[in-house]
Amino acid sequence: MLPLAFKVEGRPVLVLGAGLVGVRKAAQLIEMGALVDLISDEFLAELPDGLRSVRQRPYQAGDLAGYWLVVSAVNNEAANQAIVAEASERGIWLNVVDVPELCTFYFMALHTAGDVTVAVTSRGAAPALAQVVRDLVAERLPSNVAAVAEQLRSERRAIHEHGGSSEDVAWRPKIRRLLGLSDD
Repeated sequence: MLPLAFKVEGRPVLVLGAGLVGVRKAAQLIEMGALVDLISDEFLAELPDGLRSVRQRPYQAGDLAGYWLVVSAVNNEAANQAIVAEASERGIWLNVVDVPELCTFYFMALHTAGDVTVAVTSRGAAPALAQVVRDLVAERLPSNVAAVAEQLRSERRAIHEHGGSSEDVAWRPKIRRLLGLSDD
C-alpha cells in the first residue's frame, strides 16, 4: 500500500448508495471539491448539499463511465462484484465500503489544520481505530502548525522566485524552532 493524497477538486466522482456511510463519503468528497453524483435505490440518510446529481435507482452496468473515482456503499454482494469488474475494466479508483479486499483505495481518518493534513489508515481493517489514532496525533500537534505551514510556503515561494533551490535550506531545525519544539 502506498498512501497518497489525491486532488479531487473538480473531478467527477460517483457514490453508489445513500445510507449513512455513503452519504458521509459523499459529503467528504464534496467538501474536498469533487463533483459528486449519487445513485441509490434507497435514501436512508439526509443527502448533503452540493451533490451534482441524484438518481434514484439501483446500479446499472455502464454507470461508472466518465468517473475518476467511485465509492460503492451498496449492501449487495452481486452489485459490488459487478461494480468491481466495471471499475477494473475502466481503470477507475474504487472504494467498496466495508470490503477492503475489493478496494483499490481506502479513505483515511483525517485531521486538517490549514495546509497540514494528518492521515491515518488501518487498510480498512478497523476504521474506528484509525480515527482514534488520528485524534491522538491531532491532540499532540502544536497549535501553530497551520501558521508555520503558511510561513514556510511563503519562504519557499520567495526562494524559487529568486532562482534559488529550497533544497539548500536546513528546514528541520527551522521548523522545530517555529513550532516551539526542542532540538533533538
